[in-house]
Amino acid sequence: MEAKSSNIDFFLATTTASGFQGYFDHLGPQEGLHLYLLKAGPGCGKSTLMRRLASQAQEPLQYIHCSSDPDSLDGVIFCHQQAAVLDATPPHALEPQAPGVEETVISLYDTLDPNQLRPQRAVIQENIVQAKLLRQHATRYIASASSILMDSRRTVAGCTDFAKVRQYVHGLANRLLPKMRTPGQEQVRFLSGITPQGMIFYRDTIPALADQIYVFHDTYGAASRLAMELLRSEALSRGCRVITCRCALHPADKIDHLLLPGLGLAFLTSNPWHTCKFAGQKNIHCSRFIDRMHLHNSRTRLHFNQKAADSFLDQAIELLAQARICHNALEACYAPSVDFSAVDAQAAHCAELLGLELPSKA
Repeated sequence: MEAKSSNIDFFLATTTASGFQGYFDHLGPQEGLHLYLLKAGPGCGKSTLMRRLASQAQEPLQYIHCSSDPDSLDGVIFCHQQAAVLDATPPHALEPQAPGVEETVISLYDTLDPNQLRPQRAVIQENIVQAKLLRQHATRYIASASSILMDSRRTVAGCTDFAKVRQYVHGLANRLLPKMRTPGQEQVRFLSGITPQGMIFYRDTIPALADQIYVFHDTYGAASRLAMELLRSEALSRGCRVITCRCALHPADKIDHLLLPGLGLAFLTSNPWHTCKFAGQKNIHCSRFIDRMHLHNSRTRLHFNQKAADSFLDQAIELLAQARICHNALEACYAPSVDFSAVDAQAAHCAELLGLELPSKA
C-alpha cells in the first residue's frame, strides 16, 4: 500500500541529548536517491524553492521539516524521481561524495550581494554566536531530561518480563509480517522532534501510510523499546520496507515507531510526548508485561522523574525559541542582499533536472 494523502511529514534531524543529530547522510546510495544539495545563506529562499518544486511534483512526497523552525523545510524527497532536494548548509552540512553521479550541488551563494552584507557584519556575527550558545544550553537541558528518563526506563526494566515481550512480539510478527522475496529496506526518520514550538509529533503521517495501526502504550519505554527492536529486525529479515522512526530523546538506542507502507502497517509507541489515538487502532498496554507489585515501590520516584523531565524540556524549548529569534535576525540581514530573480533561475534549473516544470511567476 502506498501513501493515501500528501501529509507525509518527518524530521531528519533534531536537537538531542548529544547535540544536533540527524540522518541526512543516509539518504544517498543507502536509499537509492540522487541528492540535489542546496547551498545558500539564511533568508535566501531555500525552503520556498523546495515548496515550489514540490507543488509541481507527483505524490507521494516526503516533506522534511526543520526542527529549528518546523514551518520551514530542510528537504523534500521526490519518490517518483528517486531524488531528494536538501538544505545542505550547517548544522546539517552535506558535501558531495560522487559529484554529478550521486549528488548535484545547486549553489545560491552567488545570488548574494556582498556589498550589502558587509555593513551588517557585526550584527550577523553576534547572532551566529548567540544562537550557537543558546542551542548548546538547550542541549544540556535535553541531556538532563534524557538522563532522568533513562533512570525511569531502567527502573521499570527491572520489573518487566522481557521473555513475555519476546513471546508476544514473535506471535505478532508471524501474524502480520509476510516473508518477501526482496531484501529488506530501511529508511531512518524522526516522526517527532524538540522544536522552538514545543514537542511536535507528525501524527498525520501515520494514517497517510498505514490503515492497520498497532499501538504500544508505554509511559516509560522499557517494554516497547525491546518490542520495536524485535519488530524492526523481523520486518527487515522478512524483506519488508521499513521506515524506522527513532526517539528524539534517545535516538541511539530507542525506536519510537515503525512504519511499513508496503503493508499499510504501523507499530507505534504512545507516551506523554506523543499520544496515539487513531480510528480502529489496536492497543497493546505494556503494563501486561510488568510486575505491578514490584513497580509500586518506585511510584514516587517515577512521578518525580516525569515532572523533572517535563521541566527540563520546557526550558530547552524556551532556549530553542530564543535561538530561533537570533536566526530570524540573520535572515533579516541577508534577505535584502539576495537577487531573488537569480534564485528563481536556479529553481527553474533544479526543476528541469527533476523533470518538472515550474509555472512562471506573475
